[in-house]
Amino acid sequence: MKAIKYLLSIVFTIFSSSSIFSFEAGGHVDPVPPILLGLVVLFSGASFGGFLANKLKQPVVLGELVVGVFLGNLVFLGYDGFDFIKTGEVFQILAGIGVILLLFEVGLESSLSEMIKVGFVASVVAIIGVVFPFFLGLGVSYFFMPEKSIYIHAFVGATLCATSVGITARVLKDLGKINIKEAKIILGAAVIDDVLGLIILAVVSGIISSISTGGAELTLTDIFLVFLKAVGFLVGALIIGTKISPSFFRFGAKLQLEGVLLSLSLIFCFVLSYLAHLVGLAPIVGAFAAGLMLDGVRFPKMYGDDRHLGALIFPVSKFFVPVFFVHMGMQVEVHSLLNLDVLAFGLCLSFVAILGKQACGLGILGKNTRGVSRALVGIGMIPRGEVGLIFAMIGAGLSLHGQSVVDEKLYSAIVMMVMITTMITPPFLIWALERKKV
Repeated sequence: MKAIKYLLSIVFTIFSSSSIFSFEAGGHVDPVPPILLGLVVLFSGASFGGFLANKLKQPVVLGELVVGVFLGNLVFLGYDGFDFIKTGEVFQILAGIGVILLLFEVGLESSLSEMIKVGFVASVVAIIGVVFPFFLGLGVSYFFMPEKSIYIHAFVGATLCATSVGITARVLKDLGKINIKEAKIILGAAVIDDVLGLIILAVVSGIISSISTGGAELTLTDIFLVFLKAVGFLVGALIIGTKISPSFFRFGAKLQLEGVLLSLSLIFCFVLSYLAHLVGLAPIVGAFAAGLMLDGVRFPKMYGDDRHLGALIFPVSKFFVPVFFVHMGMQVEVHSLLNLDVLAFGLCLSFVAILGKQACGLGILGKNTRGVSRALVGIGMIPRGEVGLIFAMIGAGLSLHGQSVVDEKLYSAIVMMVMITTMITPPFLIWALERKKV
């Protein structure tokens, strides 16, 4: 251990040397080189983590998160030279942009038409998959933190609501089962889960923000108004956005510039994100709505390019999104996980996160669902992945009565839940498919 520690200290000293990475001009220190170094560390860590995850047949996001945890806790090896990444405002901003682009991509991949096709069954599955985890999470939070406000317990419950559709979709696609009936129900329900989860997040965050700025405790009427605002924004954005987006892109086509479709898509995403912020919602709600509006849109006549917008956005998101996952991992304090209370909290949160989604099988009703595996649907809804991390990040930025909604211990417990639910889903899905023999 001493040899490894000594070797790491040499390497880190070289890479963090001010003589190498600091440039001065007229007594002014150039702020860019440290950012470049931070990006090198983040991208290298993301690539290495993704490589290891692939080798172990785990989602790439899990590898990026684990590497982030390692980099953020090198202090235990006697090195704290990466703390400027962990606490630096620039990297927090880059991670925040990564979240917005991630939700924009999720919206692009979430087909409203497919949601309508699976219709009633997927909706029932989704509602059950939100209600049960929410109240189970709220209960576990109250048990472990009885001194905290009910709004913090509600926020913890909200982190368990949404489903990471990307992880389940990747596994089903790799196994060639993406077109089976269970897959369509899972993917449709997961998208509805995301919408409902974002609405719950918007409501809870709005309530907390109102109280933290000196407002009185909200009445049921006030809470209902916050709910209507969140739903109204999503519905209004979809209705108005789908009407004006064609004209917006037709105007852009007249510019006849290479890459204009990508630029206009990003403008559309960022404008909706900013509008969501103006009405008191998280910017990711606007990004998700923008993606839903542009889902499946192709512009071959205007641009001579029939690629899906997701393919155009991918190179940009590939820059920002890994920064988010590695940076989020760096915020985890390993010593918190060694605390028995935090460990128990994280394990219980993981248990109810898994249990709550198994209730989704109760939504498999009707003649059209004959032969559908309830167990397979429930397992497919388990992973929280990036969605849980996004909720944790937003909670860390909120405060109630002068204290962070998601403190160090709660953050570590949520990350543990995200990692466990993400890790167990692929092998459990394979087991359920073999059991069903499809």
